[in-house]
Amino acid sequence: MAVITISREFGSGGDEIAARICEMLGYRSFDKRLMAQVASDMGLLEHQVVDLSEDNYEVRKFWDRLFGRDNPRVVTTVGTWKRDATGSRVPDTEVLDEANCIAMVKETIRTAHKQGNIVIVGRGGQAILRDKPDVLHVRIIASYQERVQRVQRHEKVTVQQARILIEDRDQAAADYLDRFYDIDWADPMLYHQVINAGKWSVEAAAHLIVHAVSYMPAVETEEAEKAGRAIQRAA
Repeated sequence: MAVITISREFGSGGDEIAARICEMLGYRSFDKRLMAQVASDMGLLEHQVVDLSEDNYEVRKFWDRLFGRDNPRVVTTVGTWKRDATGSRVPDTEVLDEANCIAMVKETIRTAHKQGNIVIVGRGGQAILRDKPDVLHVRIIASYQERVQRVQRHEKVTVQQARILIEDRDQAAADYLDRFYDIDWADPMLYHQVINAGKWSVEAAAHLIVHAVSYMPAVETEEAEKAGRAIQRAA
């Protein structure tokens, strides 16, 4: 079955819709736990997984832009092993900048796509998997006022605080996708569906997406191929 990527405005209800789709289709959500599992399949240690998504990406400040767009910023350090002069393995640390982290996210998403039956929320999925015929790309939007009200309820904040959260998170997402993937996240040409969640309930929006999945071309995933080989052996 198809992989689904969901791009959502902050406060639009996209996360709730993604969760409902997973329930309806029995799909897995591409979260940090699944990233760790996929990374393990790639031969990485769990603590080496760094999830640099638009949700935890900060918009570059004025001075970053002034001194060069291509200057990578350090994100974190991870523990690694190296060989010393005697050839013995010794613990070491590796500094990961944004480019390293994005490369890891891309590779993890591509590996997850091969397994299939996954909903990927954010993280540039619409760009990374744009040429895959078995991937349904969806964007969730809602009116500004509806988003403010939703963020107020969910985050238990004031109207002004909700507005600040929406503006900051939307700007971070737009900057993240422009900087690392050279796309305008609001461009409707990137998506099969653009759904106004202010016009539809979570349940109705999820049903629209699930219905669209049935029209995606069937492409065998690694898991499907393994299952097919197992059936042939059993026969």
